[in-house]
Amino acid sequence: MGAVKTKRMPRAVREQQMLDAAVRTFGQRGYMAASMDEIAELAGVSKPLVYLYLNSKEDLFTACIRREAQALTEAVRAGARPGLPADRQLWSGLTAFFAHTARHPDGWAVLHLQARTHGEVFAAEVAAMRAEIVAFVTQLILAAAREAHRDPDLPEREVSGLAEALVGAAESLADWANATPGATARQAAATLMNFAWAGLGNLMTGAVWSPPEEEGGDAGDGDEGGPRQAGRTSPVR
Repeated sequence: MGAVKTKRMPRAVREQQMLDAAVRTFGQRGYMAASMDEIAELAGVSKPLVYLYLNSKEDLFTACIRREAQALTEAVRAGARPGLPADRQLWSGLTAFFAHTARHPDGWAVLHLQARTHGEVFAAEVAAMRAEIVAFVTQLILAAAREAHRDPDLPEREVSGLAEALVGAAESLADWANATPGATARQAAATLMNFAWAGLGNLMTGAVWSPPEEEGGDAGDGDEGGPRQAGRTSPVR
């Protein structure tokens, strides 16, 4: 392969071109299969220039993770409009999340698939991004609890668990939406709001789902026991 001729341009612009090419390559081919030759060719630069700017394949991948993570968190925060009720903020934040992952499927693949499975250093970068989003969602749930005058009854650990579950559901739903022809960001956000927030709405009013009561023995002790009462939603005492 002959030397690649490049036009002079600011370093920051050239570096973004390299990152664009790297995100596309890592996202579509995977970290292990991606080559620096392929990334350099896609970016329209020489491989030595990629190494000069970004040192190594590992450093290049880390730079991709950080850029995509920052872009995603900024999109979510910008989408959630301050001053609105908590559920409206979550709705707009989720819509922004799904819109971003749909517009940047390679970046989402880097964050959600590649970075988590190719070493603790890469996984830690994604974990930091995820922790920031979970903290943001936690504050929205706490705000909703205060709006419903339920703040004293929701321990911080429980709220954090709810936020973790909601973020995990959003991550899985983003994969589904990107793989489902015709699925839109608004549809994905509405699906999650109906699944999660409708349930949270009951929780805020004091109605919780109760597990079925067992009669005639413990489950798993060899005794089938008596009839079980179906799960139900009931007020918190």
